[in-house]
Amino acid sequence: MHPPRVLILPGLFDSGPDHWQTRWELANPSFRRVRQRDWQTPDRSEWVAALHAVISESADPAILVAHSLACSLVAHWAGAHDGPVRGALLVAPADVEAPDFPEGPTGFAPMPLVRLPFPSIIVSSTNDPYVTPRRAARFAEAWGAELELIGPAGHINSASRLGEWPRGLAFLERLSGRVP
Repeated sequence: MHPPRVLILPGLFDSGPDHWQTRWELANPSFRRVRQRDWQTPDRSEWVAALHAVISESADPAILVAHSLACSLVAHWAGAHDGPVRGALLVAPADVEAPDFPEGPTGFAPMPLVRLPFPSIIVSSTNDPYVTPRRAARFAEAWGAELELIGPAGHINSASRLGEWPRGLAFLERLSGRVP
């Protein structure tokens, strides 16, 4: 069996050049970004279909590395599809039900709160403007995910100035080790 494919799933507006997801992709040629047609005003059904198409391209197992809105994407995908997904690193899950959630994304609320059929780790910050630690804990409980609160790191994005974010790579490595 091949080692798991690593699929990078950016959130709203994609991940720019200084985002840890982009740095990981550039440093690891085997990592693949799942492209979406519209990063500005995403539609859930379209994003889920794009993710499913990439997952279905191969029988080789995949590990999903999701950021922000893409954490909801993973939960929606898992509720409607199955495939060779062996784990998910869910970073800074945006609370799509929060009153101040940005306008634009269509169909991502309500947040699916059903156990994911694969191991997962949620990484969240204590001062993320898009999810409270309490909501991140609720997602972890519902999804059967391990929760890692990493202290004040904002939305764990480019503005957080994490560089290649070695701690995140350690979470990915730990998740990969748990993958059967």
